Amino acid sequence: MRHNLSSSLRRTRRTGNPMERFDALPAPLRAWLRQAALPWSPRSCERLWRRALRDGATTEAILDRLNQAEAGMLHRDRSTLFPEPNGASPQDAPA
Repeated sequence: MRHNLSSSLRRTRRTGNPMERFDALPAPLRAWLRQAALPWSPRSCERLWRRALRDGATTEAILDRLNQAEAGMLHRDRSTLFPEPNGASPQDAPA
């Protein structure tokens, strides 16, 4: 069976009930997940959230980290799916 998600990123099987796990997340994290471009698992986001809180990060700092992580994954996925001609990376393109 083919999936309608065209991505080179690794897929994993989910265990448990992801909706229950989503409902138990803090409100700012749930809001971030709703607008995320990639299908993040509630489990992985919760793990990131707790680790960052333990390190003393603010809510805004945690959400910034998540945005940066997602931007990096989107860039990596785009580079894999749509390689630049002649091996140039999208960063090398003239502005």
